[in-house]
Amino acid sequence: MKRVLLIVGGGIAAYKALELARLLRKAGIGVRPILTRAGAQFVTPLSLSAICEDKVYSDLFSLTDEAEMGHIELSRSADLIVVAPATADLMAKAANGLADDLASTTLLATDTPVLMAPAMNVRMWTHPATRRNLQTLKADGVSFVGPDEGPMACGEFGEGRLAEPPAIFEAIQAMLAGDAGRPLAGRRAIVTAGPTVEPIDPVRFLSNHSSGRQGYAIAEALGRLGAEVILVSGPTALAAPAGVTRVNVQTARDMLAACEAALPADIAVCVAAVADWRPDGTGLSKIKKGDGPAPPLTLVENPDILATLSRSDRRPRLVIGFAAETNDVEAYAQAKLEKKGCDWIVANDVSQPGVMGGTENTVAIVSAQGIERWEKAPKGEVALRLARRIAEELK
Repeated sequence: MKRVLLIVGGGIAAYKALELARLLRKAGIGVRPILTRAGAQFVTPLSLSAICEDKVYSDLFSLTDEAEMGHIELSRSADLIVVAPATADLMAKAANGLADDLASTTLLATDTPVLMAPAMNVRMWTHPATRRNLQTLKADGVSFVGPDEGPMACGEFGEGRLAEPPAIFEAIQAMLAGDAGRPLAGRRAIVTAGPTVEPIDPVRFLSNHSSGRQGYAIAEALGRLGAEVILVSGPTALAAPAGVTRVNVQTARDMLAACEAALPADIAVCVAAVADWRPDGTGLSKIKKGDGPAPPLTLVENPDILATLSRSDRRPRLVIGFAAETNDVEAYAQAKLEKKGCDWIVANDVSQPGVMGGTENTVAIVSAQGIERWEKAPKGEVALRLARRIAEELK
């Protein structure tokens, strides 16, 4: 039986550790919990022990615990150490080799793989100190899942929410499976994400509300399953997922050129919200507002990236497009599948609140075999499910 050492840090998201432990036990994975002093402010040792079906460890200087299982042995008693939530404090201690409690001492004393699921206020997550610690931990071989973006208990909105338990569970399963958990190892994937920006003049441009979250999540999920991922991204505020090569572009023509330069590839997932049209010519200086009518804006059609990749002499084995629609979603997706020549269309209804620019998505996979409808879920979960579906298709 595989075993996980679960370190529960202090934060409002600590309650999700109980759900994570339940998923692990249901899958037959042993869970031995360490509860920090701060974590005990949010979940009780009794509830954690009951779900994990094991004793809760918390005190570095407990004579009983040290006699039964010292912290050195505890640090090596599992196949994987999971820190959820990984607070800014725990990350800082681990990055700098501090060891003043059982959790930090365990992390310093182990040679077992470590997976951290960060959770903290958005300003703490984006603080230069946390970013330095993140890079140090990654360089030390620590793996990460999340954080997600969304509303927080403190009332703010942004990146820093603990990844949902199913997403953490998927990451744990992949790490415990080793090579078997990386079914896309040796595969190369191109993922487009975000909006494109089509300049009208040096100040103004045409664009859309795409945040890039779904595309970035798919790039991260494909990388987690072992693929070499090239993320061709329009302008977003998102950080590139660990291990993913990001190519920054602005216009639709830039994005097509970057995709073609990334060929050959096994997989292409075109998630980006590419502008269908661009201005016919760009002003060299700012167009001034005059007393007369507004100047005419003539538009010309942009290149079709999805269709171009689908018909390329170096066509990827699996080409997937996205169809963001506000009505007749599946009908438009089926028509797009035939017109573009791709293998799948992932159709999503962007008229629903929280989808375009938001953190959740409801999709249907449209292919020649029919329509596979998925329930609404966080974009990270949609990405993991899609990545596993891709791995099954290419197996």
